[in-house]
Parts: sequence; structure tokens; C-alpha cells
Amino acid sequence: MTAVAAPSVASLVQSVDWLAIAPPTIAAVVALVVLVADLFLGERRKALLGWVSVAGLAAAALALLPLLDGDRSTFCLKTLKGEQTACSYTADHFTLVIQFLVLAGALLTALLSVTGIEDAKNTPRALPEGEFWFLLLSSAAGAALLPASRDLATLVVALEVASLPAFALVGIKRDDRRSSEAALKFFLSSVTATAVTLLGVSFVYATTGTLHLTRIATALTHVDGQFHTLAQAGVVLTLVGFAFKTAAAPFHFWVPDTYVGAPLPVAAYLSVIGKAVGFSGIILVTVVAFPSYADVWGPALAALAALTMTVGNVAALRQQATRAYSAVRLLAWSSVGQAGYLLVPIAAAAYSKDADKAIGSTVAYALMYAAVNLGAFAVAALVARTKPLNRISDYRGLYRSRPLAALVLGFFLLCLAGLPPGIIGLFAKVTVFSAAVDAGLGWLAVVMAVNVVIALYYYLQWTATLFRSAEGEQAVQRIPAPLTAAIGLTAVIGVALSGAPQMVLRFASTGLF
Repeated sequence: MTAVAAPSVASLVQSVDWLAIAPPTIAAVVALVVLVADLFLGERRKALLGWVSVAGLAAAALALLPLLDGDRSTFCLKTLKGEQTACSYTADHFTLVIQFLVLAGALLTALLSVTGIEDAKNTPRALPEGEFWFLLLSSAAGAALLPASRDLATLVVALEVASLPAFALVGIKRDDRRSSEAALKFFLSSVTATAVTLLGVSFVYATTGTLHLTRIATALTHVDGQFHTLAQAGVVLTLVGFAFKTAAAPFHFWVPDTYVGAPLPVAAYLSVIGKAVGFSGIILVTVVAFPSYADVWGPALAALAALTMTVGNVAALRQQATRAYSAVRLLAWSSVGQAGYLLVPIAAAAYSKDADKAIGSTVAYALMYAAVNLGAFAVAALVARTKPLNRISDYRGLYRSRPLAALVLGFFLLCLAGLPPGIIGLFAKVTVFSAAVDAGLGWLAVVMAVNVVIALYYYLQWTATLFRSAEGEQAVQRIPAPLTAAIGLTAVIGVALSGAPQMVLRFASTGLF
């Protein structure tokens, strides 16, 4: 009896590859350390929690370096002979690129937050430091876990671990009605999207009998005819939650109010890391799990891309320069438009023979967008220190009072517009455009070209505002070191990428899967 049972029991024993899971694990452990330390530190020493968080995110990012040697997997199903059949966690090139984007973006967000929390101290807008850093690190840990997930259960759990702390971060400003409303709207719409996604996951499981992405891909190629419609519905519904995270229309309505109600660093975090989570999830479920149903998700994503970029750019075009928080609203709607561009190559992957190349275009665009959008939010945080209403008209004459900040913001806006000297923005847009043309989606390429022209107007209008003469004296304050570092790092990255744009595409698309 014992001799028969022993091999079966042995096959259930898992050896965890701690090096593979180190990046999200470090972020999670530091989050717990910050939460416990907050109980014992006095008010004067709570600033240490921010720097511990910055150090933890830097350590998590550095933990990616030992993983560059080759693909690693853990939490795998094994046969009785010890052979791996499917894994729940894989640290391949795609995982490492997205984890780098997530952790580097979270690190820059943390630098912005150090300044924001310090400025809010001893005011009615003061933020609870321990809770803030715990929530930020927890969300970053979930976001870093998601691109490594290779089964639907882990994907959904990672999505919620990234999302739930984000709800609290949006509403963390106490006694602020706008913040509370934004958090509630964000929460209710996200929960609805998650419920729809779980329904889709249950349909996929019912038709395939597995949750592992590679096994789903195999099982979907020979689904019984009577379950074909159920499988199609599962594929579409599973995409909903990830489409919500990317702010794809019509799941975008939460974006402007949420960005305005949240602390500015949190809005920056959502605009970049939230999108990275959504797009990596969409890529995994479509290209890895549902390649045989490309005829279902390909047209759906193409339609979403066209609708999203059009809605985002038209709404950004309508923003009034003198309206309160118009700068943040314009960045919010701009992020919706950019989400449409990011969806184009994923849709193209359904029609392309080289899916890796198409997905590489999305990843390359995401890297460019992350750097310049975080930089734009960093300059917005700088302006908000003296002009908290953050209107576009408040940026008038910025070149006279802060010439470097104005030049940097102008560069970021030109990158987002795809104009020189923002060569990386131009290169990224051309790459995405080429992916659509190569896949035979000429109509989508035309829609994208029209939207790029629309976006040029409001990006150039804001850029021109920076160099107009200001009305009255401009208040000038010393820029805190963390904020200076965030602006400087994003500017250096943007300039470096513009100098070698091909390097980004090569880094993003080489051996993704």
C-alpha cells in the first residue's frame, strides 16, 4: 500500500524557485515590514517609511538582473516521473520586461509620493504614511506578479491584488469628498468588470477542464461543437476585466474623475502601472491561451482600439484651459487615447504570422509611454505645489519661472504627440502603425492616423502655453530632491530612448514567449 502511494505523494511536493519569484516577493515583504514598523515609529520618524519603500522597490527591480540568464518556472504540474507539464509562474523575457516597467514605475511613483506626503503634513490634506506605503507596495507586488502568471486563477488573483490597494489609495485623502467619490466609482466599476471576467473564466474552465494557459490553448483547438458558443463567450468575457484596467472604451468612464480625486502620484501610478497590468493580462490570455480563437478576440480588440483612441482624443480636445484640474483631466483623457494605440498591435497579432513582433510593438510603446507619462505627471506635481487647482492656464509662463521644467514637460508632450525631438514617441507610433498595416488592418491604421492628428492639437497647444508670457509674478519654491530626481530620471530616460529608439523595440520583442 505504502509503496504504491509513495510516488503519487512525491509528485505533489513542490520545490519553490525563490529566485524566480524574488521581485514580487521582495515588494510584498517590504510592504509587511512598513506596515509593522508604522506601529512603532513616532510621527517625526515616519518619513523613514517612504525611504524604506523606495529602497524596497529598488531592491525588487535589481532582483530582475539574476533572471536575465534564461527562463525559469515554478509552481508546476508534474508527472510521476518528475517532468513539468504546465506551470503557474514563469519568469521569461516578457515577464521581466513588464516587471521592470512595473517596478521602475512604482519606484518613480514612490519618489513623487515622498514629496507629496511631506507637503501635505500639518495640513487638512495630510495622508496616513504607513497605510499609504503599505498600499502602494502591495499593489506593486500584485502588478509584478501578473505578467508571470500562467494560469487564469493566478491571473485573476494578481489582478485583484494590484487593484484592491489602488481603490484605497484613490480614496486615501481624508475628508475629501472628491477623493471618496472617485474611489467609490473606481471600486464599483472595477468589481463589476471582475465579476464579468470571473464568469468568462468559469466558461473557459467548463469547456477546457483546465486553468493553465498552455493547456487551455491546446484544449480549445478541439472543443466539442455544442460548447463552441460557450467557449467564445468565455474568451470575450475574460477580456473584460483586463480591458477595464487599460481604460479601454467603453470601460473608461472611471478615469477622469478617479485621476482628479486621487493624490497626483496615485494618478500617475494608475496611468502607467494600471495599464501595464491590463495589457499584460490581455496579451497573456489572447496570444498564449486563446490563439485558436483569434477570429473572436482579434476583431473585438480592433474595434476597442478604434473606439478607445477616438473617445480619448476627442474628450482631451474638449478640455478648457481655465477649468479646475484641467491639466490632470487632459492627461487622463490622453491616457485613454494612448490605450487605444497600445491595443492596435495586440489586435494585429490575431492576423499576423509573427505574433511576437506585433506584441513587441505594444511592449515597446508601453515602455516609452511609461517614461514620458510619469515625467509629465512629475512636472504636474511640481506645478501643483504652488497652484493646487492644476489648470492648463497655470502652466502659462512656466519657461520664465522654471525653464528646465518647462523644457522637460514640452519634451514629454512632444513624445506623446510623436513629434521631434521626441523621437521615441514618433518611433513608437510608426512601429504600432506598421503592425496594423502588416496585419492587413488598413482601416485601423487610418483611424489611428486621424487620431494622431487630433492629438497633435491639444499636445501642441499645451506646449505653446509653457512659453507664453505669464500674467503677474510667478511664485518660485525650492524643488525637493525626490521630485527633482523623478523629473530628472524620466527626462534622462526619454532623451536616451530618443537617441536609440531601435534598442527599445529589440529589447521589447526579442523572444517574448
